[in-house]
This record gives sequence, structure tokens and C-alpha cells, in this order.
Amino acid sequence: MEDDTPVLKESISLASVACGLDNRGAELVESLEEGQIPGSDLSLAEGRNTGSKASQQPISGWTLQQPALKVRHFFREHVELFRWIFTGLLCTAFAAFLLIACLLDFQRALALFVLTCVVLAFMAHSFLKRLLAPKLQRCVTPLGHPHLTLWFKRVLALTAFLGLILWLVLDTSQRPEQLVSFAGICVFISLLFACSKHHCAVSWRAVSWGLGLQFVLGLVVIRTEPGFIAFQWLGDQIQIFLSYTLAGSSFVFGETLVKDIFAFQVLPIIVFFSCVMSILYYLGLMQWVILKIAWLMQVTMGTTATETLSVAGNIFVSQTEAPLLIRPYLADMTLSEVHVVMTGGYATIAGSLLGAYISFGIDASSLIAASVMAAPCALALSKLVYPEVEESKFRSEEGVKLSCGDAQNLLEAASSGAAMSVKVVANIAANLIAFLAVLAFINAALSWLGDMVDIEGLSFQLICSYILRPVAFLVGVAWEDCPVVAELLGIKLFLNEFVAYEELSRYKQRRLAGAEEWLGTKKQWISVRAEILTTYALCGFANFSSIGIMLGGLTSMAPQRKRDFSQIVLRALCTGACVSLVNACVAGILYMPRGPEVNCAALLNTTLSTSSFEVYQCCREVFQSTSPEFSPEALDNCCRFYNQPICA
Repeated sequence: MEDDTPVLKESISLASVACGLDNRGAELVESLEEGQIPGSDLSLAEGRNTGSKASQQPISGWTLQQPALKVRHFFREHVELFRWIFTGLLCTAFAAFLLIACLLDFQRALALFVLTCVVLAFMAHSFLKRLLAPKLQRCVTPLGHPHLTLWFKRVLALTAFLGLILWLVLDTSQRPEQLVSFAGICVFISLLFACSKHHCAVSWRAVSWGLGLQFVLGLVVIRTEPGFIAFQWLGDQIQIFLSYTLAGSSFVFGETLVKDIFAFQVLPIIVFFSCVMSILYYLGLMQWVILKIAWLMQVTMGTTATETLSVAGNIFVSQTEAPLLIRPYLADMTLSEVHVVMTGGYATIAGSLLGAYISFGIDASSLIAASVMAAPCALALSKLVYPEVEESKFRSEEGVKLSCGDAQNLLEAASSGAAMSVKVVANIAANLIAFLAVLAFINAALSWLGDMVDIEGLSFQLICSYILRPVAFLVGVAWEDCPVVAELLGIKLFLNEFVAYEELSRYKQRRLAGAEEWLGTKKQWISVRAEILTTYALCGFANFSSIGIMLGGLTSMAPQRKRDFSQIVLRALCTGACVSLVNACVAGILYMPRGPEVNCAALLNTTLSTSSFEVYQCCREVFQSTSPEFSPEALDNCCRFYNQPICA
């Protein structure tokens, strides 16, 4: 007999089913924590009194789970307390470790001690800012009279200007070549002001503070002994850190390929560095550093939050990655702010490429200093070329947030960083193949055309050495080194900085190997001062091949502003190139020779197996000397390495 009980048909949506499946486990846990039997209105205590034998079995299972649920509930309620206890134990263990390390060997533990002091200083600043900022604001507000503030700014500016003039007079009396670099800064700034979009709207506060911050950073890094030692130490540590790439690349490619072939020696460093940067972004460390740098520039220069964050991010990431920090705000930014974003990208290099250039043998401390000094200079010169005439929506940084990326855990962050670098490595390899091949073709064509009119050795580098020679001289390079530096500047501007740095490393290697300065009419190497200034001048993505990269990256983030991006990209490229040149001029003003003087008599009277730069310098002194200071053995040592008329 069929059952006549009517069957109720309900209309169930897919959304409710999915939601029910997702939340069923959560409802079970919540009901157990509350002591309820799922699907029933009875509690566990009431369930025990029921006489049904069938219902007693599941109730006993839930009763056994109840202590574990109570423990879990207790941990949930006191999670903050346990976090503080765990943090306190970690800090105590670290303090004990640091104390023991300092007691055993303070010199060895000095780096860890300094880093700990820096972190504690920032933590104390953050704590005092939260504690005392409102009180200080109330005390300072009555003193902020407009006329008093205006006169204070004028006196401060006049004092800074007079101090700079006095310092230049006293300092350049010993090294007059520094005045050439100062004249170079004046020329570049004058040219940029002449090309300004709105001459009357220039914010001289942003320009002066930006150049002032750049000069102070350079002064600390180049002139002061603690700053020089700190950046030298940092560069050495980065070189040691990058050497760990050898473990992975040797395993994958083999030691022979890694030692002998450029691609397997340098490009894996980019993979390793990109992986580390991705981990630091996941942990939030990079965002913290970027925010601190951006805060310093914003409060002094008066720039907006979005443009300042982008420029600060360019110190560590590339021209296409830094705008990702402000991607949600890119569509609403003014043209002046977009110009700053582009200029910051052209004026700096990526952290991953920094590792590659260091592996070439380029001075690490100069590269790091150039990247940091370029940030305030990029803001200053960008506001000089394209001043703000619109009303920005991002004057305050409160509405601007930095994300920690899409990675869900540390391993995913490391893996995604390494995977993303594959595209960068492939792009660099492809560009090197293409650009070097095109350069060889251009040189062959120019040589063929030059032979027709009896001009021997006509090449792209030779043309650049003549056109850009005045620029190299204004930077502060000695005139005899200007042709080589001009060649490198031309390669950087028309090809890319990777090829230029690789060429610079060859000049440096020849100098360190003690090669003769001239081979016929061609210079084999340049002076140490010229190397340092060229390192600063090449530090940036400002080359014509980067225009497409910049436009492609920004257009993908804000397609509706493609016309605006195309309108100002060339102006930003020229501004970014001038930022690198002004950076080099500042280095030229502040540069001073370092290192102990070589005792040539003692060096040349020993048996030498190989030549070096010190040997070359001493031998040149021997060949030019007529005094009996040097023995015949010294002359014999020099004649074994260098062929001079006196050796005959």
C-alpha cells in the first residue's frame, strides 16, 4: 500500500546549500562548546537523563570531548596574554644571547648590537609618539604664529645657504675639482627649471629640502667615518649574502658553468634576491622601512602620501613594482604626482639588480648610497619640472595603506618571489642578446660608413664620447677620463644601465690588475674618482628602452589614464636621467680619496709574482723618478710587467 502522506517540496537555492555545507562544521563546534546536542534542543546534561539507550552512545562521546573544548575556549579567551608571554620569553632569550655574545667578543657582536639599538630606538620613538604626541601638539600649537614661522623658515634657509658657501670655500681650497661638480648641479637645475611646465608654481620648499636631504645623506655616507664604515660594512655583508646563491646555482647548473659563463654566474643572484625581498614583504619589514623613509620626506618636503610612498618604494623595487604600492590610488592622482611616480622609477634601480651589479665588482657602498640619495632628489627635481597645480586627494597618509601581498604563508611568499624573478631574468637575458647584437650591427655600419670618408674606428661609443663629454666633465670627472665616462653614459641612455655597468666593471678589473693606462690611443681604465662618480651617474633606469616598460606597467594598473601617462613619460625620463647626474655631482663634491698610502720602496723591493694597481702606481713613479730612492731591484721588478724606454 502506498503512503498517502503528502511530500513537501521546498525550493532550495545553490547559495544556501553551499553556505550550509561550509558552516556545518562550525555549527557543530559551536554547539559542542555550548553543551548542546546537534539537531536537538537538549543540552548534554539533559541528554544524560534520557532513558533511551540509543541516545546515550553519542552523548558519552561528546562528554569526552568537552575538556578539550574547554581548553580550546580558554586559549581563545586569553590569546593576547599568551602572545605577550611568548614575546617576553623570546625577548628575554635574545637579550641573554646578545649579552653572552658581547661578553665573549664585543667586536664580533658589534653589528648585532648596533642593529638591536636601532630597532629599540625606533620602538621607543613609536611608543613616545603615541604617549606624548597629543601633549606636544597642544604645547606647540600656540607657538605656531604665521609671521614667526615665516621668519624662522627664512632664517633657517639663509643659515643653510651661508653654511654651504662657507663649507665649499674651505673644503674646495684643497680639492678645486669639487667646484666643477658644484657648477654641474647649478647647470642641471637651471636647465630643468627652464623646461619646467609651470615656472610660477614651483614649490621651492620641496626642491630645497629634497636637495638638502640628498646632500646630508651623501655627507654621512661619503665624508663621515662612521657613515662610510657602516655603508662599507653593509656592502660587504650584501656581497657575503649574495655569495650563498652559489650553493643553488652550482647544484642546478654545475660549478664549471657557474664559474665560466656570465648567465649562470650573475642571473641566479636576481632569483635569490627576489625571493628574499618577497619574504621581507610578506613579513611586513619592507613596508615598515618604506613608511619610515616616506614619512621623513613627506614632513620635510610637503609632498603627498602616494607619490612619496612610491618614490620610497623605488629604493628597493623596480619601476613597475613600486607603483603597485599605490595601485588603488593611481587613477585619482594628479599629473604632477604621476610624474613623480615615473621619475622615481627612472631615477633608481631595483634591489634584485643591485645584487647583480655588486657581483660585477661595482662598489657596493656607492650603489647603496646612490639608491638612497636618489629618492629625495627625484622628488625635488620632479616638483621642479612638473609642479603641482591641481588639488590632490592624498595630502594625508591616513587613508593610504600598504598591503603585505597575496601570499598566505612564508613558503608561498618565497616561492612566488622566485617564480616572479624568472620573468625578470628572461627579460634581462633577452635584452642583453638583442641590445649587444644591435650595438655590434650599428658599430659595423658606422665603421663601414666612416671608412668611406677616411674616418677610422667610427662607432656608437666614439660618437657618445664626443657628444656627452661636456656632461661627464660637469659631473666632476677629470678631462682625460671624460671620453670613457661619456661612452658609458651613452650606453646607459640609449641601451640600458646593465650593459653600462658590465662595461664599467671591465675598466675596473683592468685597473685592479695593474694594466697600463693607455694602449695606443685607447684608455684601458679610469681613475678611482671617475669610477665612483660613474657608479652614481649610471644608477637608474632612465633609458629609452624603459619607456615601453613604464607605460605598459602603469597602463595595466590604470587603463583609463593611458593618454596622461603617454603625455608626460618623456619628460619624466629626462628628469630621471638628470637625477642620476645630480647624484653624481653631489658625490663629486663630497668625494675624498681614502685608504693608506703605499710604501713603494718596500713594495718594489720584494719579489712580485703579479701586478696590481698599487704596483702600477709605484712603477710609474719609478719610471718618472731621477732620485736614487729606488734600488735597481725595484726597476727590474717594474720592467718585468711594463715595457718602458728606460727598461731598454
